Amino acid sequence: MNNASMAKTIYHDTKPTCQVVAAGPEFIGKQALFYAPGISAESVGAQGIHLQILTIPPGGQAKAHKHEAHETAIYVLSGEAGMWYGERLEEHLSARAGDFVYIPADKPHLPYNLSKTESVVAVIARTDPNEQESVVLLPALDRIHV
Repeated sequence: MNNASMAKTIYHDTKPTCQVVAAGPEFIGKQALFYAPGISAESVGAQGIHLQILTIPPGGQAKAHKHEAHETAIYVLSGEAGMWYGERLEEHLSARAGDFVYIPADKPHLPYNLSKTESVVAVIARTDPNEQESVVLLPALDRIHV
């Protein structure tokens, strides 16, 4: 057993405890948006939740996707975002700083930034502790709202 798998085994054999973590390094997720992970299976051993910061750059748009079997809750910190959602992305909503957004499990959606000059920053919580694992890209829907 190498050191990495030994550390993982030891970590997962222990019971999670309360802790403070800094946001992880920002990365581009499967959805083509910027994420800074906070609470996750990887960072603290979370078993049912993932919490992170999302940034949508000015004029930015995600790839159409859904989160298989996982709900999402969003709190918009700054900016204003739009989101197409539904089986054919036929429905629309917009949310700005101070708004909460709920996305049911398995609901196709495509968020985007309504501003060409200001980023959207939001806190996202999802019932998947391994956030990127449940992302299902829906490329056939990407062409609907370009």
